[in-house]
Amino acid sequence: MIEYHDREWGVPCRDDKKLFEYMVLDTFQAGLSWQIILHKRRGFKNALANFNPSRISKFTSHDISRLTKDVNIIRNKQKILATIINAREFLKIQKDFGSFARYIWQFTDHKTITNKWKRNSQLQAQSKESVVMSKDLKTRGFKFVGPTICHAFMQGVGMINDHLLTCFRHKKV
Repeated sequence: MIEYHDREWGVPCRDDKKLFEYMVLDTFQAGLSWQIILHKRRGFKNALANFNPSRISKFTSHDISRLTKDVNIIRNKQKILATIINAREFLKIQKDFGSFARYIWQFTDHKTITNKWKRNSQLQAQSKESVVMSKDLKTRGFKFVGPTICHAFMQGVGMINDHLLTCFRHKKV
């Protein structure tokens, strides 16, 4: 968790492959701790074709069966199905917008929203931007993209800087 916080969390990301990875991980994180997801990240990478949306979009019932038995990932069938659906929708957005990054960053006007929280108690589970993002993703057919999941995604990919002011990472990201 410390390494993830110190090197990755909140760093602005505009790489479609990495954005898709975060989207997948946030889908599986719903209702669970981020620590569990990080612990299984390598398992997800191996089981989900290195987070390749083109390959995942073609997964079959055989792949779903394989994944529901894979102890190295979260074996929730609804989240597995959502990942396949989201891969298909991700590819459509890439085609329509030229990149997923161009589409997703529009929700923050293509820049990082920098909050100035002093205490953990000030952190929010969602934002007006994550609510708008969630609605738009849902209209496009995405699953497991509620406002709280979208907010966590936005924090992870650096669309929202929620490092506390006292955190050494606040100014760096």
